[in-house]
Amino acid sequence: MEAQIAVDGFWNDNEAAKPILKEKSDVEGELETWRVLEDMVEDVEVTLELALESQDEELAAELPPKLKALEAKLQDQRLEMLFSDEADPADAILEIHSGAGGTEASDWADILLRMYLRWAERRGFETELIDHQPGEEAGIKGATVEIHGKNAFGMLKAESGIHRLVRISPFDAAKRRHTSFASVFVYPDIEDTIEIEIDEKDIRVDTFRSSGAGGQHVNKTSSAIRITHFPTGIVVQCQNERSQHRNKDTAFKVLRARLYQLKLQEKEAERQAVNAQKKDIAWGSQIRSYVLQPYRLVKDLRTGVEMGNVDAVLDGDLDRFIEAYLLSRVES
Repeated sequence: MEAQIAVDGFWNDNEAAKPILKEKSDVEGELETWRVLEDMVEDVEVTLELALESQDEELAAELPPKLKALEAKLQDQRLEMLFSDEADPADAILEIHSGAGGTEASDWADILLRMYLRWAERRGFETELIDHQPGEEAGIKGATVEIHGKNAFGMLKAESGIHRLVRISPFDAAKRRHTSFASVFVYPDIEDTIEIEIDEKDIRVDTFRSSGAGGQHVNKTSSAIRITHFPTGIVVQCQNERSQHRNKDTAFKVLRARLYQLKLQEKEAERQAVNAQKKDIAWGSQIRSYVLQPYRLVKDLRTGVEMGNVDAVLDGDLDRFIEAYLLSRVES
């Protein structure tokens, strides 16, 4: 790859250069990870050997934190080894939609948006909000976020489905318990890696004025874009940018991602149908419950994984659920 980059004229075509540079960066990152692991293992071995030879208690006391750090690093690598699908390394496009229930559901959708943004921040991923539809009183009706990072789609595909919240409503003066639902859909950003053909006859492109905050320019011009794909009924929109052209490019990228994900779902449904003993796939069904009242528990209904620290989960601590989902797919 370095030889390719060194060829005269390589930098003349930025679009052609991008996938090569990304692959090079990924390979360098993977090599560095294994070098770090090798160094950590060697450090633990040397410390253990010296502590045993010298019977030095101070040296022995250094081992537990070193082992803990090594185990955490190995855990991350074990998660990496579970990615096998073609689109797993891709960036992710995450959509959140509030369910029925008005303000309650809109607030829950907003809580989920924050949860995923915090999860991405914990992993050092970059995020870009490309569509945001505020609720009438609080929260959001929907939002679309691009999440940029290695294996972002591979991890976040575990989150597609219906998320259920049970809590005492902050919007109910009688302090009654309410159940709210929101849907999460995750698609791979396959723009630079997998070709998806879209026939112009199959789509309609509409422009409209952006909603919500954004200044005078956003509110007075029709810069927002909505694309309808007739064969599948998929509708995507983007209104985050002031430029109609950039909104259109982003909307087409989301449409390609959703069409690719639809193909993946069809293949998965076929695979599951081969073995009648296997559980039927249920895209869009309830996958996880977040209970804040009368007890506190987050439970994944596909894997049975539970966490009592609800606050930590809502603050982005999702790796245990993601890993269990990925392992269940390998085992099935």
